[in-house]
Amino acid sequence: MNYNTGLKRLILPEYGRNIQNMIDLCVELPTKEERQKCALAIISTMGNLFPHLRDISDFKHILWDHLAIMADFKLDIDFPYELIRKEDLYRKPPRLPYSNSRFMYRHYGKTVERMIGEAIKMENESERSRLIYFIAMQMKRSYIIWNKDSVDNARIFADLSELSGGRISLSEAEMKLPDAQELVGKAADSHAGNAQQNKKKKIRKK
Repeated sequence: MNYNTGLKRLILPEYGRNIQNMIDLCVELPTKEERQKCALAIISTMGNLFPHLRDISDFKHILWDHLAIMADFKLDIDFPYELIRKEDLYRKPPRLPYSNSRFMYRHYGKTVERMIGEAIKMENESERSRLIYFIAMQMKRSYIIWNKDSVDNARIFADLSELSGGRISLSEAEMKLPDAQELVGKAADSHAGNAQQNKKKKIRKK
């Protein structure tokens, strides 16, 4: 009795050994016409194994790529698509460039620092003031989330001044921010509202 453990390792096990055997036979057919017909029949069978993926735009392309891979790129036919190259198949992708920039205050995050940089460059005073207000609110919200404690506006304005290099200087008399409970409450209400909307969408789909 032959056991699978003693047989040739499957290149793409999700297609099963029967598909692999069909491909191995297809590679050995004597004429290109026979191989072409056989390959089309195999692609049709492979597609039937995953009918739920038929709506994917490049589903057929993926199947032909898989056929070539399982044939170890030895199948001499006219492929309808440009295939992945064998040398690219096992090549490691390039390393992603991670930012090594340092945070002055990690609880505010890099996005807030970038927003402050944009606010500094703005010339329209009305738009600049509006952006600074939203930045200050976000800073207060982030401070509360990270520190699990309340914070007075003076601290937020002091941090804002430091992060802007002194170019944004505010006082509690110039700008009033919402209370900590109000900020947290709005965030919770927004989260609950989004969850409720997502639930309604799922019900409609059913």
